[in-house]
Amino acid sequence: MEQNYDTLSEAITGLQKEGYTEDLNLQPDCLHCRQADIRLFGDDFTVDKYYRFEGPSDPADEAIVYAISSEKYHLKGILVNGYGIYTEDITDEMAAKLNMK
Repeated sequence: MEQNYDTLSEAITGLQKEGYTEDLNLQPDCLHCRQADIRLFGDDFTVDKYYRFEGPSDPADEAIVYAISSEKYHLKGILVNGYGIYTEDITDEMAAKLNMK
């Protein structure tokens, strides 16, 4: 059964309890894991689940949190990103992989 979260911080805490402990950062053509200094390209990871959050009064206050795993690098991590018109400038491959296209 899929967990639902009311806030971004609840989602992050819940995913960390599930073992998603790495902090991932979105780059134009990959995800970067700073702790391990690993770059994950489209074929290197899977989006296991994601949660969208909207601010109560400001449409610009929108975020999405991804639970991401990589069998190749044996890691599970979290990527937090804005969505909508404020989303990052990324390659088509990354946008498709993150269901942003």
